[in-house]
Amino acid sequence: MTTVTLPSRTKGAPFGPRTEVRRTLAILLLGALAAGCAPFQPGLPSAPVAREDAAATGPGAVIARQARAQIGVPYRWGGNDPDRGFDCSGLVAYVHARQGIVVPRTAAQQFAAADRIGDDDLRPGDLVFFRLGSRRSHVSHVGIYTGQRQFVHAPQSGRDVVEASLDDPYFRDRFAGAGRFYDAGAGRGPRLKSPP
Repeated sequence: MTTVTLPSRTKGAPFGPRTEVRRTLAILLLGALAAGCAPFQPGLPSAPVAREDAAATGPGAVIARQARAQIGVPYRWGGNDPDRGFDCSGLVAYVHARQGIVVPRTAAQQFAAADRIGDDDLRPGDLVFFRLGSRRSHVSHVGIYTGQRQFVHAPQSGRDVVEASLDDPYFRDRFAGAGRFYDAGAGRGPRLKSPP
């Protein structure tokens, strides 16, 4: 067995192998700490996010909060209440009904009846529609926009109500448009809309 001896540090010598390691670690640590204080951080509010924050007290914000409150409720085809479960359009009907707004029952009917809005004007409480499945010619799925490019939806059998991103490639490629059933005007309250 060979014994290796490390050179001992000479008294008064400013540097040695251990000092260099410590200095390198200290510089890396300071760099990591400084990065957390950097002035630019991705994801800072842009104009649309600021508009979403301004609408945080209107009927759309209440709808978005009600939708988020249902996260974790099981999916159930034809379901429209938290005790038995939700399908996508049943979730939309339920949270709107809690605000006194009657909406059609299916995603396709909701898409046809909603006031169309551009995806650059999305606010919490708006609906986002998708063309899923083999028949991608018609709208078959809906979610409730909650802000910052997120939406709540009841995805499919065996899954629970979840929040997802509009930037997810699956949803981005199948996005059909957005709509609104509540009145977004300040102080005017929700508009009651009967199913067609």
